[in-house]
Amino acid sequence: MEPTSLSANNAPEPAHSESSGLVDTAFERMQTFLKAKDDTSRFVGLALLKSVLDNDGQLVHNADRVRIIWESLSPKFFDRLLRAHGNDKLKKSDAQDMVDLAVSVLHTFSIILPEASKKEKRLTGRTHPLVKALVESPAETTQLILQTVATITSQPEGALEMLNFEDTSPLTEIALQHPLVLDILGFTWINASTIESKALVVQARIDKTMPILLKIFEGTDAVTLLAFAETLLSSIPQASLPPNPKWVGKLIKNLRGLVISKPTLAGRSAYTQLAATLLQLYPTICPELLFMDKTSHEDKKPFSYLFVNLLLIDLRSSFPTLLELLNSEKYPTISRRLAAAFDIVSSFTGFLVKSLDENAASSTFSMPPDLLLKLRKDIAETMSLTIEYLRDRWDASIAGASGLHPSARAGTAATSEGKRLTITWESMTDSVNTDMLILSAIRTLAIWIREDENENLRNESAGLMDMFIELYQISSHKALDFRYPILLALEGIMTTEDGVDNFLGQDGWKALSEDLDTILRRISDGRGTDDEAAGLAARGLEIIRVLLAVVDHPTTHLLEDWIPVVKATTSLKSPSSSSPAIIIEVQIAMLQLSTALLANAAGGVQKRYVTSNAALSGLTQQLKKIVAGMDDGGEAAEFFNLLEGVALDLENLGMN
Repeated sequence: MEPTSLSANNAPEPAHSESSGLVDTAFERMQTFLKAKDDTSRFVGLALLKSVLDNDGQLVHNADRVRIIWESLSPKFFDRLLRAHGNDKLKKSDAQDMVDLAVSVLHTFSIILPEASKKEKRLTGRTHPLVKALVESPAETTQLILQTVATITSQPEGALEMLNFEDTSPLTEIALQHPLVLDILGFTWINASTIESKALVVQARIDKTMPILLKIFEGTDAVTLLAFAETLLSSIPQASLPPNPKWVGKLIKNLRGLVISKPTLAGRSAYTQLAATLLQLYPTICPELLFMDKTSHEDKKPFSYLFVNLLLIDLRSSFPTLLELLNSEKYPTISRRLAAAFDIVSSFTGFLVKSLDENAASSTFSMPPDLLLKLRKDIAETMSLTIEYLRDRWDASIAGASGLHPSARAGTAATSEGKRLTITWESMTDSVNTDMLILSAIRTLAIWIREDENENLRNESAGLMDMFIELYQISSHKALDFRYPILLALEGIMTTEDGVDNFLGQDGWKALSEDLDTILRRISDGRGTDDEAAGLAARGLEIIRVLLAVVDHPTTHLLEDWIPVVKATTSLKSPSSSSPAIIIEVQIAMLQLSTALLANAAGGVQKRYVTSNAALSGLTQQLKKIVAGMDDGGEAAEFFNLLEGVALDLENLGMN
């Protein structure tokens, strides 16, 4: 007998058609059961559906049939199954089977439904029954419920459903055993906070739930909770966060407990990032809660010393391998932790300076002098290593060699993505001017070298001048704004001879004076709000402080290219009496800078600019009248004294 041929004209095709017909029949039969009016038929249809979903991949990958079956399911029937519990008429095991069946089917559909369907009420409306079903569910069903609710709340529509559910105790009670609970709460509050009208509701829910979670995690290291709190607080808009909540104190207590328990890397990341976030969000209450010891322990080192020292050790030990990790998947995580460590150190520096400036009797912070000196030495060492790292990172990213002027750099190479420098060891994703670690490092360095009169460290910082000036110039149109911390750093660096020389060598005067000119024009336009104008004026004041330091430095040889600042001052319009005080202050500072420039200029230059006489003197008199009408008497007196000094300088110049 000859073997049967398997050509396209015989056996397989009828077999396929027959199989397809059987599938169609089973699908229609299942659909009929699910659409039935009685719960018994619906239950049979749901059981059939579960079997198909578990064992037949054809339905899962058929979007049309998934939609048809999903729309055949009765939401109310699902809710009744999820509410099933044992009683006189129903065994407990049978009731649990009903819950398990409903949960299993919902869980699968939460995965296979298209994104648009996941936002619809048919799915999101099952949130409350699912959460209530957690109370008596076994571990396997509980996990499926949590996964389903997490998927639902990852959409704003699902988050709103969860937000409206006041009793979250079925979730919070199992948070310790199931970290997914924290993800659900996070999804709910973060996604709901994107809707402006829900800000106060989100505030209330966070304020109500956080104390409960803190209570539940008592007696543990609370690493999971601290990591959750950091993610939550750093992701929610300020308007949706509770203002100075009472539970922050308990959260910081847990954080401090974790610090002294010698935690793992995950624990160190959690407490570092949470501390930085809390200090940023609640600057009035958190520094004291975090850095101060309420009780005296003569035989122990203060917590603030231990905490900051651990952060400094983490920073110093990380620098040697950081460059080689730039393009690894680990870098974003490491970068976030180290940026947070820098932010905490800068916050501690500010707290320390403020405490030392207070009257000794009223100061609530104390640290033994020997520990304070050791900490100062450790911070200085860390800042020195920070300078080395910043130098290496900038050279790798931009310059190619230390201190090169932009015009002296290597040429560019043409690639499919445009022209770029012929240096290949920069990060592919985190360029130096978009890396938060670089901004945090510069900000901490700036604060330290301004507050600590360490000549060596200021001279070392002067070696970063090319980086400072270029980052300053590109900040105006980039995501991260380096201008304020760079101005702060320059304020300390300009006290050194190397600082002034490097500043002028890198065209620093040109960069800052151009920005100052832009600021004055924008303030004069009056198009923005008072707050925007005040922000610009604050940066203008910082610029003027740096430029004044350059002019007043004994090694400075004044260039005529700087004199246009005087022209800019003479063209200023006096502010209105209702202007913010800082607008008046920046104009006074411009007068001070102008008189300093003219006082240091050669006689010939002074003669050429003698026509500025009337304008500078007139602006001084106008500002005196405005200052006389200020509400704040103390501030008015201070401004008046400054204007008197300007008038005296003008008189000494023979311009009055």
